[in-house]
Amino acid sequence: MPQIVFLPHAKLCPDGAVVEAPAGKTLCDVMLDNDIHIEHACEKSCACTTCHVLVREGFNSLNEASETEEDLLDKAWGLEAVSRLSCQAVVADEDLVIEIPKYTINHASEGGH
Repeated sequence: MPQIVFLPHAKLCPDGAVVEAPAGKTLCDVMLDNDIHIEHACEKSCACTTCHVLVREGFNSLNEASETEEDLLDKAWGLEAVSRLSCQAVVADEDLVIEIPKYTINHASEGGH
């Protein structure tokens, strides 16, 4: 079973975390199952960018991003070449290192209309 290292994030995972996750599960579900409460404003339907993560190691082992995901990522805060929406990134058989960006774009939680 692949090991996933979540780097420390001030609000969601202050001490970081190391978990094992079965192949075939999305990164978002792995985080939620392990009490890392990443935002997922669209309920994991690939319609927002609140679950954006940076895959620091193991990026190429994940499933390929869809065109819809790629289009949404263009709107994500802190976009990098290793960016993925965690609700769409499916764990394979390789260990991963994941960074949760400091900020997210969520108008509802930020008081937007």
